[in-house]
Amino acid sequence: MCGIVGCILNNDKAAPVLLECVKKLEYRGYDSVGIATPDSEIHIKKDKGMIDEVDAKVGLSDLPGDMGIAHVRWATHGIPTKTNSHPHTDCSGDIAVVHNGIIENYKELKDSLQSEGHIFKSDTDTEVIPHLIEKYMTTGLDLEESVKEALNLIHGSYAIAAISRNEPGKIVGARKESPLIVGKGENEYFLASDAPAILNHTNNIIYLEDGEMVILNKSGVTVKNMLGEIIEKEVHVITWTPDMAEKSGYDHFMIKEIHEQPEAVKNTLMEAEDIEEIVSQIGDVDKICFVACGTSYHASLIGKYLFESLIGLPTDVILASEFKYSAKAMDEKTLVIIISQSGETADTLKALRMVKEQSKTLAIVNVLGSTATREAEYVLYTRAGPEIGVAATKTYVSQLTCIYMLVAYISKRMDLIDELQNVPQQMTSLLENEGHIKKIAQKYKYASDFFFIGRGFSYPTALEGALKLKEITYIHGEGYAAGELKHGPLALIDDGVPVVAVVPPGETHDKTLSNVEEVRARGGHVIGVGSQEDGDLKSEVEDLIGLDPEINEIISPITYIVPLQLLSYYISVEKGIDPDKPKNLAKCVTVE
Repeated sequence: MCGIVGCILNNDKAAPVLLECVKKLEYRGYDSVGIATPDSEIHIKKDKGMIDEVDAKVGLSDLPGDMGIAHVRWATHGIPTKTNSHPHTDCSGDIAVVHNGIIENYKELKDSLQSEGHIFKSDTDTEVIPHLIEKYMTTGLDLEESVKEALNLIHGSYAIAAISRNEPGKIVGARKESPLIVGKGENEYFLASDAPAILNHTNNIIYLEDGEMVILNKSGVTVKNMLGEIIEKEVHVITWTPDMAEKSGYDHFMIKEIHEQPEAVKNTLMEAEDIEEIVSQIGDVDKICFVACGTSYHASLIGKYLFESLIGLPTDVILASEFKYSAKAMDEKTLVIIISQSGETADTLKALRMVKEQSKTLAIVNVLGSTATREAEYVLYTRAGPEIGVAATKTYVSQLTCIYMLVAYISKRMDLIDELQNVPQQMTSLLENEGHIKKIAQKYKYASDFFFIGRGFSYPTALEGALKLKEITYIHGEGYAAGELKHGPLALIDDGVPVVAVVPPGETHDKTLSNVEEVRARGGHVIGVGSQEDGDLKSEVEDLIGLDPEINEIISPITYIVPLQLLSYYISVEKGIDPDKPKNLAKCVTVE
């Protein structure tokens, strides 16, 4: 996955603007960065490394011209090197392209182009695109037509922006299965992979669909289909402010976004009317199937517990990457719930497309206008705002809020809605005492293994806590149902091994406390997460993270995840790791 930007400005220098915009996309990849601007020739500066490192080395903003394209890379084909960095050019250097996605048939295309005399410099799949464009431009076609002909030969996913020295003042973009938006400012125009990149310049956004092309020039924006027919597109006004995509004084986006969770829950609760309307339209279903990846998968597991324990509705939770093996089991009485922060997750979209003709589909998504929102039958928005940190935090609790409201309206359990109204204040109270969690992080930062345990509604919370630890601290962490300890994991508990036990008051409390005693008997150091008034838990653990005793066990996953997020965050910081940019990971996985 990568991030791309393009702009045509009104007499301003483009390179500094492109640099500013592409920095907002560094969460999409940070293996390398590059910028290209055209005048009498195409000027390119690029190298491997994070943006600030590369900028300090080569001066990315020091390029001429009032238009250009830029790219941040997360490597899929070819290791991170300067040569493999985007933009890529044709043989003559007259054409430059940036690309997000995967060209599945690039080897076949590359072999064909090389047999025709084209010289390749990189190991990337992307480089076939400028060479294909060159091939058609040499026959007399213009840039737009050449891009269209090139894309007709490509199999795979792409969002691209292309420029040519021979057609100054023009950028051609296109998308298929990778996100690409258009921004319309005051006599200036933008392309980008995501809205935060351009919010400092415009909040007027056009969302491109698969199979659409866009031509930017000084006079405006034209969107066409692959037949060359002009398409009238709606302009959406994004309500996010530029400040919402900045750190606002926090050291990292992750801690800022953890602190934004009370507001995210509060804003998502405003979806209640939409959820009630959707429930009235869905009609009878006899089965629920959640499809998701990563953190969204853990939110789905909470959904399974809710639908089955409160309504008695059979519920499956399937990893999107494994869904094809279960797709035939879906029917018209199945509600397939797709959960994706970005609405662009490749595996999740593929699953959605498999079943949208045979089942009812509902997407729970954070990004307005994303592909999932346009393809699902029903849509719920998690009103979390832009989430820049790679590790999901506020989008997770917003997803849970949507799921709880959905269950509440289907089951007519309005007490759940009442409980949800208390969550923002409960989170705020916890965040006011995060110094205690920071001290615990300092104590356990040298651990090589962590275990997280919980029962019932707390089991997915344990899984999500372990995932957060792995993602941003690089410490091995495993989440288990507490009752499974004797079936294998207990063999791994030795003296000093930290075990986080999620033990809210309620039905599972006493049995989980027994599991805590098993851990202690083998020398494990237990970090208890439970009620601040739970004397029994306090007496059994080395460290207690105490929460409001009024938090209901059923609703606890939304609030109890917060201390686990904080614990991972502060361990990461103590280890000198940037929690916003964990190695080998990126925010939105738009390739399978």
